[in-house]
Amino acid sequence: GVQFYTSIHMKEVAGRNGATYKTNQAFCLETQHFPDSPNKPNFPSTLLEPGTPFKSRTIHHFYTWTRKQE
Repeated sequence: GVQFYTSIHMKEVAGRNGATYKTNQAFCLETQHFPDSPNKPNFPSTLLEPGTPFKSRTIHHFYTWTRKQE
């Protein structure tokens, strides 16, 4: 699953080179198990047994485009 966190509750933050980051100018994609998974038998298991390897991989692809001038 993915949790999408917005910065709606963040206060203004001073960034590098005089940049200022304001509310709603950031987001975070947190890959993890689905919320309340341990209590939902139809969800994938969140149990990790001792000695069992755990691997996780997240790849994000972001693209930009230019809007056509009308």
